[in-house]
Amino acid sequence: MSVRRVRTLVDVIDRAGLADFLRRRRELLRPADVGLPEGVRRRTPGLRRDEVAQLAGMSSDYYARLEQCRGANPSEPIVAALARALRCDLDERDHLFNLAGLAPPARRAHRHIRPGLISLADRLTDVPVLICTDLHEVLWQNALAAIVLGRQEHQIGLAGKIAWLWFTEPASRARIPQEDWPRHSLAQVNDLRATYARRAGDDDVVELVHELLKHSAEFRGLWERHEVAVRRFDRKRLLHPEVGMLHLTCEVLFTPEEDIKVLAYFPTEGTDAREKLDLLRVIGTQNFRTTV
Repeated sequence: MSVRRVRTLVDVIDRAGLADFLRRRRELLRPADVGLPEGVRRRTPGLRRDEVAQLAGMSSDYYARLEQCRGANPSEPIVAALARALRCDLDERDHLFNLAGLAPPARRAHRHIRPGLISLADRLTDVPVLICTDLHEVLWQNALAAIVLGRQEHQIGLAGKIAWLWFTEPASRARIPQEDWPRHSLAQVNDLRATYARRAGDDDVVELVHELLKHSAEFRGLWERHEVAVRRFDRKRLLHPEVGMLHLTCEVLFTPEEDIKVLAYFPTEGTDAREKLDLLRVIGTQNFRTTV
């Protein structure tokens, strides 16, 4: 069972400390550390505010207010996203949560990505890459993954888990050809069954399975088959609004604890996926440059 520290009345935001820590962490990082181009000559050391905001999936104005000791109190998803964007280790992440007046997450690896793992993923710039939990809750994605798959990170709870969206939100299937839905549904259930057995009794696993059983007849039917298969490799067809059908081969890499997965989507041999990914990558680069 997961254990969280109960918040008390003394858990209040330290705005000055939060602003100072964010600024100092930002100034320690170089663009190359987070997979960004060096670009033009910089007047100050480290990353710009808008670059941190881009990496954390928030507006530049909101991030600027945090460094200026003003604005709304940041939520848990916002603080977690900032910790990842600023490449915080576990001690620095917990410190950031405390400064924000929030209880740090339990020290379980399945909700924290080691900075080195993000640095490794950052180097795979020509293919979509996701880093997610064993319940397929997306914690990080590179720019190309956001373009190809849609932005999926920075949500917690059921709404942040791909299986929940797949079986309860029809719009989540929009980029998968309808004839492929049964295969994807079965693969998700079989993979979840393996996680459910490995982490039997953990609150987050039990909640996801029980809520899916309650809300999805399709899930119930597949769950009752009691089939199990950890998904380590898959072939996908994606319908992209700008380039049409994409044929991708998904390779899944696991951490030793098997609670963090790195999903890399390579172009399937014998298809035009490489050319289409290259085109989307150029489009994404142009879009990024217009926002900074």
